[in-house]
Amino acid sequence: MTIASDVKQCLASLKGVEAGLSSLALRTQDDQSKHTLHETMSVVNEIVTDLKKRVGELEREEAQYKGF
Repeated sequence: MTIASDVKQCLASLKGVEAGLSSLALRTQDDQSKHTLHETMSVVNEIVTDLKKRVGELEREEAQYKGF
């Protein structure tokens, strides 16, 4: 596996984590748990955003990584 494909796989996994947190937040009845899940989801979203930027940089720097 190339670095770019590893980064993209990590990005996909983080998106899955984000979706899972969202699902849990919607299903829980406890307000404190909802708040904690939303905060965590927000942190994961920031990481996803940063990682997307890095994927773009990798693709610009190394054309062979585009589209993996």
